Amino acid sequence: MASKSGNKSQVHELLYQALETEMGGILIYKSAISCATNKDLRKEWEGYLEETQTHHEVLLNVFNELGLDPKARTPGREVVAHLGESLVAAIKMAKDAGDPEAAQLVAAECVVLAETKDHSNWELIGLLADKLPAQEAKVLNKAYEAVNEDEEHHLYHTKGWARELWIESLGFPAVLPPPEEVKDVETAIGAARAQQSREKMLGKRH
Repeated sequence: MASKSGNKSQVHELLYQALETEMGGILIYKSAISCATNKDLRKEWEGYLEETQTHHEVLLNVFNELGLDPKARTPGREVVAHLGESLVAAIKMAKDAGDPEAAQLVAAECVVLAETKDHSNWELIGLLADKLPAQEAKVLNKAYEAVNEDEEHHLYHTKGWARELWIESLGFPAVLPPPEEVKDVETAIGAARAQQSREKMLGKRH
């Protein structure tokens, strides 16, 4: 039977995984930036790196307010760390292969993978902010409100970049920066509408 305070150990597990995801994200963005040949994408990722560093600090504050040890390890956290390290290794592998455009594309895909997990973490933290007792909810809601808009941008904008870079690599006209960036989307619905508008945007450019 569910309690009003939820499954406490799993609530903590989510926070440990979220913290590790942000730590891995910092390393992934640093690696991705080194592969960015498109100046607009490089600028985008440099901004996301700064925001991810801020998200890490936000979570450290959550840990402090909830009395959790940010250095504690859990099996789930170890898995998240391994995934982050693997994405950094994949970017390095692509960079070492000597094709800058291919490496940039791999980096974009790795960022999308990392941000998918990150976005999911924060969605769940937002859910907890509506479910947990008042004091914990207040702490998590403050963190969620500080981070959520950034997370929407990170995921949907980079998905757009990865799609358009792929289209370009296939030899077809691409919208760069992608529609998601141009229209500054903040939701899944907005991202879908932006993607649907790409053909119209291509028409205006030709």
